[in-house]
Amino acid sequence: MRTYRIATIPGDGIGVDVTVEAVKVLDRVLPGISWTEFDWSCENYLRTGSMMAADGPEQLAEFDAILLGAVGFPGVPDHISLWGLLIPLRRAFGQYVNLRPVRLLPGTESALRDRTADDLDILIVRENSEGEYSEIGGIHNPGRPDEFVLQESVFTRTGCERIIRYAFDRAAERSGKLCSATKSNGLIHSMPYWDSIFEHVAADYPSVQTRQMHVDALAAEIVLHPDRLDVIVGSNLFGDILSDLAAAVTGGLGLAPSGNINPAGDAPSMFEAVHGSAPDIAGMGIADPVAQILAGAMLLAHLGEHAAAAAVDQAVCDVLGAATVRTPDLGGTATTAELGTAIADRAAELAKALARA
Repeated sequence: MRTYRIATIPGDGIGVDVTVEAVKVLDRVLPGISWTEFDWSCENYLRTGSMMAADGPEQLAEFDAILLGAVGFPGVPDHISLWGLLIPLRRAFGQYVNLRPVRLLPGTESALRDRTADDLDILIVRENSEGEYSEIGGIHNPGRPDEFVLQESVFTRTGCERIIRYAFDRAAERSGKLCSATKSNGLIHSMPYWDSIFEHVAADYPSVQTRQMHVDALAAEIVLHPDRLDVIVGSNLFGDILSDLAAAVTGGLGLAPSGNINPAGDAPSMFEAVHGSAPDIAGMGIADPVAQILAGAMLLAHLGEHAAAAAVDQAVCDVLGAATVRTPDLGGTATTAELGTAIADRAAELAKALARA
């Protein structure tokens, strides 16, 4: 059995609580993992003035993957935590794909009336390294009546084409349907450029059915007709907003994982839950660990450990479907650890069955 070196950055708040459970589950299905924990967080920022060590990317570069907990803490502005940890790691490791599967899990209810799991299974492919999330710009004439702000977006041909091509590949593997999020009626330069590259790449995938929708109309489509959607590709900002919306209508952010993917495999990829750090309930033992556990399943699949990943994913479905062990957000009374243990036990059973098959 191959061994893996995986870094964990539990982060802040419930990020710490749920990362413990994800590690517990992964250890049960793949015993050959060597874990190394890094205490990089907003609380570390308050102590040291930095979110992570100055050579943080260099320290993480030799790991096979990274499991990241939620980051955020009262007193630390969100832009400090984001630009001090997450975005630098995404860019240092070429994690230009943010992959966000959103689906209705067994035993959970959608915010949308009468929608089933068949209607709610969407894969959102978000550009993760450029677009609207740019450092270019600034505040000019600060404090004066003529003060103004410039915030520039960056859309390169390489950046657009590689994320769009990745999305076409995923669509070809699934239902053969791909929708591109645009706003070419309002953003006169960036979105027509994005659209032109989408059309250029589409020529290489004649079997994939394509749509291009303005992001506001696409947001409405997610709510009104999610069954018409399968794979969505969008720029950094659009993908971020749409994936949170999609997660909200398929059971909530507490159930949604994500991956920051380096498709080339020449640097570690990083996996995390979509939800925030919820410092108001940190340490209380009531946080839902499902999103972080599913992020762990994505991590295993990325490493090529597909049987272990399938065991974890199915264990989550089985435990939630049984509806006997649930955290308060799902209407139950179980603790974070109790739900994590139930999933770990079931995943271990499934892993053994797969090994015997």
